[in-house]
Amino acid sequence: MGYYIAPRFLDKLAVHITKNFLKLPGVRVPVILGIHGRKGEGKTFQCQLVFEKMGIEVTNISGGELESPDAGDPARLIRLRYRETAELIKVRGKMCVLMINDLDAGAGRFDEGTQYTVNTQLVNATLMNIADNPTDVQLPGSYDSTPLHRVPIIVTGNDFSTLYAPLIRDGRMEKFYWEPDRDDKVGIVKGIFESDGLSQREVEQLVDTFVNQSIDFFSALRSRIYDEQIRNYIHQVGFEQISLSVVNSVKGPPEFKKPNFSLSHLIESGNFLVGEQKRVENSHLVDDYNRLNRGRNSQSAPPAVTPISQPLSNSATQAAKTNGFQKQEVSSPHLTLEIQGQIRQLLAQGYKISIEHVDERRFGTGSWQSCAHSHIDAESDAISNLESTLAEYSGEYVRLVGIDPKAKRRVLETIIQRPNGKN
Repeated sequence: MGYYIAPRFLDKLAVHITKNFLKLPGVRVPVILGIHGRKGEGKTFQCQLVFEKMGIEVTNISGGELESPDAGDPARLIRLRYRETAELIKVRGKMCVLMINDLDAGAGRFDEGTQYTVNTQLVNATLMNIADNPTDVQLPGSYDSTPLHRVPIIVTGNDFSTLYAPLIRDGRMEKFYWEPDRDDKVGIVKGIFESDGLSQREVEQLVDTFVNQSIDFFSALRSRIYDEQIRNYIHQVGFEQISLSVVNSVKGPPEFKKPNFSLSHLIESGNFLVGEQKRVENSHLVDDYNRLNRGRNSQSAPPAVTPISQPLSNSATQAAKTNGFQKQEVSSPHLTLEIQGQIRQLLAQGYKISIEHVDERRFGTGSWQSCAHSHIDAESDAISNLESTLAEYSGEYVRLVGIDPKAKRRVLETIIQRPNGKN
């Protein structure tokens, strides 16, 4: 393959690394460069190409190494490899960097379900300490007063907002959001298919056909083209003999002729990959499994509720009719398909979901209280929060509210739970 390095990417890394090896009087240079962006855009691979072009040696750490059953091990690992890299600079007499891949996956906190461990705290604190004192990085239990050579640190990730905020502040980490433009994509994809005979026009048409796909999509597409030949080879050899034929064959590894890399064939295979992506996005099986598990783990089911709806004001009612909404009623705290469909309708129209509850005493005065999670814009969150609210406030009134965020008004109010025996 003929590899393509995006000029913006090369410029950013080259400037950051070079700045860390220069002595600029009165200038505070951040040690860490954080490269973030959506998945599959080639952040790590572009880094490797830049390192190879500049003749830089790299010490790698994976985000998966930032957790351990032994407290303090990941922080010690970072310090150890930083010191090793500083020694490499001294011995080799050339630029070296420390690279941490997928930092947010190893040290980030995505939601309340992500456990925040001692190691997570220590990793964040260690990187902050290195950023503040890059020439004085000590190992636990020992102290060496000899100053180290400054080592640039490159970290990659998808969402740096999940990291500890003081770590990513300006002065400690310089941020670079990587989103390849059309020219970058065309250059990278042309490199991927360089040996396959695609013209510049065909590469551009392929990129424009799958304009919303990331870089790794095109690499996966090229790999998929070989599937037909491999499948024919397996049937030719036999499933029983394929292991010996491939792994330990006296004839050597099998050889395959060049597949059909015509543009039409690539687009056909690409559409198949896109279809697989949509099946994953639309299945949402985990939501069904989680609801089933919550039902099984519930120690006591809330009492049955009788459906009741609170009428909207004239303007809200008209807005609801205009958007095709109809009030839904349930007779069980486990949401029916109708209520779930109503939630989907609201979210599909760009509205947000809110959940409110009120006890019997305040119901007559209309003193509804919003639940902790309001203005929900994700279907799974809305369903999960609504079910948990029904269980938590089983003896109170609970209603579903649809909110138009642009007009800042309610388009729907539906009471879906009331205490037993109440009309």
